[in-house]
Amino acid sequence: MSLLLTIHSIIRWLILLAALAVVIRFAIGWWKKQPFDGVARGLSSAFSGLMDTQWLIGLLFFIWNGLAIENGFAIRQRWEHLVIMTIAVVVAHLPAMWKKKEGDLRYRNGLFAVLAALVLVVVGISLLPGNRWLTISGLF
Repeated sequence: MSLLLTIHSIIRWLILLAALAVVIRFAIGWWKKQPFDGVARGLSSAFSGLMDTQWLIGLLFFIWNGLAIENGFAIRQRWEHLVIMTIAVVVAHLPAMWKKKEGDLRYRNGLFAVLAALVLVVVGISLLPGNRWLTISGLF
C-alpha cells in the first residue's frame, strides 16, 4: 500500500509542473490574443489527465486503506480530502467545455479553471494532518 501512496506523492509534482506550463501558456495566449493551438490543447489535456490519474490512485488508496486510522489520518479527513479533490478534478476538465469559443476566451476561461483547480488542491492537501508539502511518502 505504501507503493500507491508513494506514486500518489510523486504524481503531485508532475501535476504541479503541468499546471505551471498550462498557466504560463494560457496567460501568454490570452495576453497576446493568440488562436488556441495544439500546444495549449496538449498541455491542458496533460494537466487534466494527470489529475485523473492522481484521483484514481487516491481513490484506490482510499478504498484499500480508507477506513483505518493511520499516520494521524482520521476517517473524516480522508472523506474531506476525497470530496475536495474530486471537485478539483471536475474543475480541471472545464477547459474542454470551451472548445467552440474564440482563442482568447478559451485561454482566459482555461486559465481561471486551472487556477481554481490548484486552489482546490491546496485546500484539499491542507486538510491533511502534518506537513506533507515537501515530502514524498515512502521516499523522504
